[in-house]
Amino acid sequence: MFKPKKEWYAEGLRFTCTQCGNCCTGGPGYVWFNDQEAQAMAQYAGLSDAAFRRRHAHTVNGHWTLNERIMPNGDHDCVFLTHNADGTRGCSIYPVRPQQCRTWPFWRENLRSESDWQHASRKCPGMQAGNTGRGDFYSVEQIRIIRDSNNP
Repeated sequence: MFKPKKEWYAEGLRFTCTQCGNCCTGGPGYVWFNDQEAQAMAQYAGLSDAAFRRRHAHTVNGHWTLNERIMPNGDHDCVFLTHNADGTRGCSIYPVRPQQCRTWPFWRENLRSESDWQHASRKCPGMQAGNTGRGDFYSVEQIRIIRDSNNP
């Protein structure tokens, strides 16, 4: 009889987004979004859907992704990552950010192993506590739902 493997995070994890912007920068990548998300982002930005896509997105293999800006340090910032005068960063469309952004850090690549989680947590203050300490508690069932809802 097949017995499913117990996830290393079976006791749950803690995470709270600090809106630091660290997950919005780094190496080149993609922020996938669907038509409904495009409409919400466009409305929030005060643009038509077509104008939003022309200005802030492009397609890769037939799928829409947000544009990136290449920074002087070589990082690839999401086009909506703001850099404030006080040195803080944030997302200028946070209330309507795509599902991919909403599911951070519960992505499959971060959940493969505890070491993958720890690696990602080096840049994310909201997940550094792991399953102890501060942050909102997520049960393994909640983590599975969030993980499986992210289908870029």
